[in-house]
Amino acid sequence: MSAGIFAAMPSTHARSGRRRDNSSPPRHRALRIAMDSPHRLLRTAQGGPCADCGNQVHWHQGIEHQPVCLHPHELPTAAVPELHRWHIGAGIAYPAGDGSPWCRIAHRTLCPAREAPGPLTEHLVMLRRRLALQTRRLLDDGVFTPPGQHPPAGPRPMPPCRPARPVVDLLGSRHLAARPIEEIRCVARTHRGTRCLNRVLAPRRPHGTWRLTTLLLGRPPVLPAVEIAVYDLGHLAHAEQQRWHAQRCPTHALIPEAADMARRDWEIFDPQLHLQHIATRLPTGQARHRGRA
Repeated sequence: MSAGIFAAMPSTHARSGRRRDNSSPPRHRALRIAMDSPHRLLRTAQGGPCADCGNQVHWHQGIEHQPVCLHPHELPTAAVPELHRWHIGAGIAYPAGDGSPWCRIAHRTLCPAREAPGPLTEHLVMLRRRLALQTRRLLDDGVFTPPGQHPPAGPRPMPPCRPARPVVDLLGSRHLAARPIEEIRCVARTHRGTRCLNRVLAPRRPHGTWRLTTLLLGRPPVLPAVEIAVYDLGHLAHAEQQRWHAQRCPTHALIPEAADMARRDWEIFDPQLHLQHIATRLPTGQARHRGRA
């Protein structure tokens, strides 16, 4: 009998879908194909936002069939303590490194809405700050609502942006002010022995310009650049910038012998130390200007 005859013969063992002991076989989890994938590989990672901070995460199945939430990008293994290393094998998340120079990390270790689980490397601390800044941007844009807070019905208005401690470009350096621009007060001593009540921002003097500029928080591509709002005084005359740096009103700028009644409020801006003061939008009512880094 030829092979073609065997191929045409129907099977005498019909599949009933049940075992010999009349029990049902276990169900197998079906893999899905990423429809936008150019190589059409099977994948199990499902992306989405973290419910606590709004940042993107990837969900994988763990070795005990539990869902595991991981940071979506690989990190250098040397920058991740051994206790926090994960790797993916055949779509399964394993709580250990695989000996390669890259590894994954659980999102809960980096989530800015959670307490840091013990001491972390400088690399991970920077990444937590980067995610915290992204969470703040999502909150400012109204696209993320923390757990327990329900947005009001109807369109949500954009919250006003008024940096409490603005970043200022002055005399070729970047400074952090102690209060909003219009509230920076002259530090000079008056002839009555009191501090001057005038503001440094004078109505008849040229003002600075708000602009958005690019700031690098770390070495790319792990920590990408972000946009920050900066009050730029760099285009003003040198004497006018000196007046701002001395924190004097136009009147006391002409009286150099007048002593200071208070200390100047400027601090040298440090992106890592002053991350919480970075504004990612221009103040309300300001036109959008792009500027140098």
